[in-house]
Parts: sequence; structure tokens; C-alpha cells
Amino acid sequence: MKVGKVPESVLKRSVLRQIHTRRGEVCMGAGVGEDCAAVKLAGDEMFVVSTDPITGTAEDIGHLAMHVTINDLASAGAEPVGVMLTILLPEGSGEEDLKAIMGQVETVCQQYQIQIMGGHTEVTRAVCQPLVNVCGVGKVKEGKLVTTSGARPGDDIVATKWVGLEGTSILAKEKEGELLGRYPKWLVEEAKGFGRYLSVLPEAAVAAEAGASAMHDVTEGGIFGALWELAESSGIGLAVDLKDIPVRQETIEICEFFQINPYGLISSGCMLIALPDGNRLVRELEKHGIHAVVIGKATAGNDRVVHNGEERRFLTPSSPDELYKVL
Repeated sequence: MKVGKVPESVLKRSVLRQIHTRRGEVCMGAGVGEDCAAVKLAGDEMFVVSTDPITGTAEDIGHLAMHVTINDLASAGAEPVGVMLTILLPEGSGEEDLKAIMGQVETVCQQYQIQIMGGHTEVTRAVCQPLVNVCGVGKVKEGKLVTTSGARPGDDIVATKWVGLEGTSILAKEKEGELLGRYPKWLVEEAKGFGRYLSVLPEAAVAAEAGASAMHDVTEGGIFGALWELAESSGIGLAVDLKDIPVRQETIEICEFFQINPYGLISSGCMLIALPDGNRLVRELEKHGIHAVVIGKATAGNDRVVHNGEERRFLTPSSPDELYKVL
């Protein structure tokens, strides 16, 4: 395709015709010449909006972009309603590349009943690989909004599933050949499949119902970065046990191969939840088939400490994600 907006015929064929999921709240959606979308909500509901790009990889970019944004909405206790997409493709991209991305996005939309409301598609010399930005719109009842800043001293800190899921999956796909030189095929295939764990909508719904004080999805910067952000936003300290942080063996092996830290690796699919009774929440999540662990406690003051036996590590503001050391 040539540089510039994609042709109208391509837009209709490979974008608009890929949109199948509809929501009753969306009054005006995607169409040729439509620059906006309109959503009607009930009088006791609030808009929640989030936006995120995917820049670190082009592999499964549609899936990743969707999960990152709808996880942000879920972390606020909101139900995702629709998304606005910006898809920028490098010069020389084929229509099949655009259609594949739209197919990935629509697959997630169908799974969670989210409507693609509109957006922008363009071929540009400004990028060297596909770039997808998703702006998500969600709704939440008044009084039910959950923030990252709501954690209080005494709250338990719960981590769901495992850290490093997204980064492990990306590395297994992008560096499969290198990894197969050291590890058995089953391990690499399992790591590639970690994408099935990326949504935190199920645990967010359970945690919101359980009265979570704060929720924060673990993305760039890994679990260490997310713990710092939760503490900084809430104005609290932390006491966390490194040995309690859940991590899959596949993640440990792949991080060891590339000599990177799994606790600083992008971790969509893992959510931090603060609330007074973490063990009760863990039991409730397990009933829903979601692995979760109490990894520490919120404290008064500003010390954010990770304990590893007799060793202590003080958390600092997020560093660049470990993924970028490899890709």
C-alpha cells in the first residue's frame, strides 16, 4: 500500500467488514468519514477512558494492544464498552497485514463483547513496524470506581496469575529459533501460549465485588515497577516477600537465557490488588480458576522493601522494561 490514508476500498474491505461485535450503548460507530464515536450511558454511570500503544513488538500486536487497554479499564472496576483504534503501518505493508491486525482485535472484541467504534488507519514512513494504539471506553456505576491510589496501610497486597507472562510470550515468539537451541520444543510452545492469560477482566470483577481498595495491572517495568507505582500513587510503604511473587518456570528459564530480570519484565495478565483481607480474596479467585497469592502488605511511611531471606531491596521508580534489552 502507498503512503497515506488507506484507500476507501481497503478501509471497507479489510477494516469495516471485520467489525462484527456491537453494543447498544454505542449510538454512532465506525464508518467512512466518521471522525467521532458516540456512547450513551445511564444517569448513574461514569465514563472511564484509557489509551495505550504497542511499540515493543509487531507479533500479535492486535491482541496485545487490546488486552493492555481493556486491562486498564478493568483495573478501574469498569466494564469495557468500545475502543477507538489507530493503526499505523510502515511503507510497503500489504492489505493482508492490516486485515490480520483487525482480525486479532475483533477476536478480543468478540470474547469480551466490546465494539470497535472507529479510529484511523494509515501507511506512513514515520514507523518501521506496525504500531497500534487503542483508546478504550468503559463504564462503571457511581461509587464503584477503583483507583490505583486507594491502597491503605494494613492492606494485603495480592498478585494474580504470574509475573512476566506477556514478556515471556513475546520473547518466545520473537526469539523462538534461539530458544530452541537450548530448550525443548514443549517449553518454548508453552511460553508462546502465555498470551491466553493476558486478560485481567475476570479477576478485576471478583476483586471489585470483594471491595478492593486499589487495583493496578502489571505492565511495563514488571512487578517491581507496578509495586512502586501502586505505593507512590497511594502514598504508602510496602513490605513484600520476593519468594511469594508468583513466576512460571518457563519465564525463569527464558529470562536466564537472555540474562534479564523476570521481575522487571512486562507482565500484562498479572494484577496487583490491595484490600484488607487478601487471603479471602485468594480463596474467592481460586473458586473462579484464577491463581493468586498474597505477596506482602501495605505499610505506613515511604519504605518500599522487597525481602529475600535476610536480604532487603528497596524499590525505586520504574526502569526501562527488561524486554527492550533483548528486542
